[in-house]
Amino acid sequence: MAFANTDGGRLLVGVKDNGAIAGVRSEEEYFMLEAAAKMHCRPPVVFTFKEWRIAKKAVLEVIVFRSPKRPHFAENAEGEWHAYVRVADQNFPANRVLLRVWKNENRTRGVFLHFTEAERFLLRTLEDSAGITLSAFSRHARITRARAENILVKFVLLKIIRMKFEGNQVIYTLVRRPGES
Repeated sequence: MAFANTDGGRLLVGVKDNGAIAGVRSEEEYFMLEAAAKMHCRPPVVFTFKEWRIAKKAVLEVIVFRSPKRPHFAENAEGEWHAYVRVADQNFPANRVLLRVWKNENRTRGVFLHFTEAERFLLRTLEDSAGITLSAFSRHARITRARAENILVKFVLLKIIRMKFEGNQVIYTLVRRPGES
């Protein structure tokens, strides 16, 4: 599911984390994956797969494409629905800023940006630093968290800033153009 929210990806079923081939019963695994993608994901995640035979063992290569219907939510054991984003080899929970970016990225209207002192503060801060968190931006700009989220959503949609997932937090950084330092 996190692959569909990001740029897509491939999942190898029947290969351990250390690269050892464990193998699977491919038909059973396929039906389990299909059921999970339909019953435990909203909207359902679309995928294709290839079956490979390695050392007489079956391995499923599950190919998930980036979805135009983002965000996808997955149901956890408690019946709660959460969206995730895939970064390198990890899944991170999508925060409210990212959820709002996904919701608005395909809208036909433009993004209206009222350029106030808070927006100026954000750009000055990002010019001089490696990034800022939502909480730090809200606190240092002396604005509400909701207003800080609104500004960050607009700047991400305009591709002025990007989101960087580090550990359990999201850092907002300037998008550097080729040739910029």
